[in-house]
Amino acid sequence: MPYSQVKVYSDGSHYIGIPYIPDPRVKNRRPRHEEVIEVKEQSEEVTAPAEDNIVTDQPAQNPANVHEKSAPPAVRQMTRKELFDELYQQTFGMKKREQKSYIVQQMLPYFEDGSSCRAFVEQNFERKHRNMICRRTRLWRKINHQRFNYFVTFTYADDKMTEEEFAKKLLNILYHFSSRKGWLYIGAWERGGETNRLHFHGLFYIPAGTLSGEMEILRDFDTRKKRMQTVQQNTFFAKKFGRNAFRPINHISEMPQAVQYLVKYIEKSGGKLIYSRGLYQYFVTDIMDEDIVCPYGLEDRKLLLFDSFGCWVDGEYIGQVSPEVIAQLPKVT
Repeated sequence: MPYSQVKVYSDGSHYIGIPYIPDPRVKNRRPRHEEVIEVKEQSEEVTAPAEDNIVTDQPAQNPANVHEKSAPPAVRQMTRKELFDELYQQTFGMKKREQKSYIVQQMLPYFEDGSSCRAFVEQNFERKHRNMICRRTRLWRKINHQRFNYFVTFTYADDKMTEEEFAKKLLNILYHFSSRKGWLYIGAWERGGETNRLHFHGLFYIPAGTLSGEMEILRDFDTRKKRMQTVQQNTFFAKKFGRNAFRPINHISEMPQAVQYLVKYIEKSGGKLIYSRGLYQYFVTDIMDEDIVCPYGLEDRKLLLFDSFGCWVDGEYIGQVSPEVIAQLPKVT
């Protein structure tokens, strides 16, 4: 029996298919209603300025009548989930037990009792853990469909721009290079441990002849590793922003180490990956019985495919799987 509209991904060694199974519950699925709570921010004391620093036509007041005034605490409306996400980000880097204890303490006023608060916090920690696993899986599936040729680091010079300008302008340039020159990239923001300076690290596919500027070799002292290093820098980005490093990826065996860098950055900061357009997790094709090695995965819901399986769309044979054939197939990001 042929399978229709199978989502196919690569695990790095084999092609895996996920057959399409319609879910009748999707049409009736509604977003869960979440109660909105009022969160009071910590009040800030506003102290009246000293009288001898004020020039005024009004008669001087008795110092005994001048009191410190505290502004009323600001109130924000948000859901408990939004409050948890905010506290989770603020405490990122704490030991897990200390982090949970702190978040429970801060969220306790918004629950009827401590047990329901602790259960809510525990559920959301599990949600964060699942999300991280999904990010890793999505990252690897997108990477295994591409052949990246550079691992790149960008930072900025203080005499050229501010941190906010750097983040905005860099992403704008990368967006235009992606749409106009066919660049593909997956990256993440990270701050230096000692300097706290913002960096962007990413895997890039840069087609030949599309890189502006020239490559130059710099040799300097790495203060973190305490040794001399040789860096390949691009003059276009150096002039625009400041220091950068383009490390060529010459073989697919170098990819796992580069990917681990990105995974480390998102786990360390809790941030999200930034993807260019054109990166996909799956391509969609019909699969014939003779192209299936065996059922695969949890409850045999997936299909392990032969390396030379045929690709079909709406009953039309497109060809044996290859980069050229995959380019003609529908994609799922």
